[in-house]
Amino acid sequence: MKTAVFGGGCFWCTEAVFKMLKGVVSVVPGYAGGTTANPSYEAVSTGETGHAEVIQIAYDPALISFHDLLTVFFATHDPTTPNRQGNDVGTQYRSIILYSTPEEKEEAEAFIAELNASSEQGARVITQVEPLTAFYEAEDYHKNYYDRNSDAPYCQVVINPKLEKVQQKFTKLLAQSGENSSS
Repeated sequence: MKTAVFGGGCFWCTEAVFKMLKGVVSVVPGYAGGTTANPSYEAVSTGETGHAEVIQIAYDPALISFHDLLTVFFATHDPTTPNRQGNDVGTQYRSIILYSTPEEKEEAEAFIAELNASSEQGARVITQVEPLTAFYEAEDYHKNYYDRNSDAPYCQVVINPKLEKVQQKFTKLLAQSGENSSS
């Protein structure tokens, strides 16, 4: 089992996206990349903790690769906008990959370089690649947010289109119904 930590805007969105993938055992929303120990959602929301809303993905590398996770990550958020995803604005919504090994760092940086090389006319990817120093789990009410609130307007307008995109573009990476034991 391996873990990956990504921040690509609101963790309600990223959690819902990555829970769909085969080989993903769990997806836990949380905070990382800042300096405040044990931050609360309210503190992170001020933008003063330095933390981003992130997800910690536990996955089976025999079923899904780190490269596949990066592919879905970059396809499901805008990695070219600083401190913003749609209407969510602030440093807590920045695009960030927090690596645990030199190999993850290398692969993430190579992936970004490839994206930038393939899109000379487009905006540059500005995703931060930093070492993971600490991960703090979000409060329980953030966990499985989409599953518990799929009828909420935010879920309908923001999350559903992302899920549909993943279902269309990444069919081979999707878990079969009931396959994952995502928490």
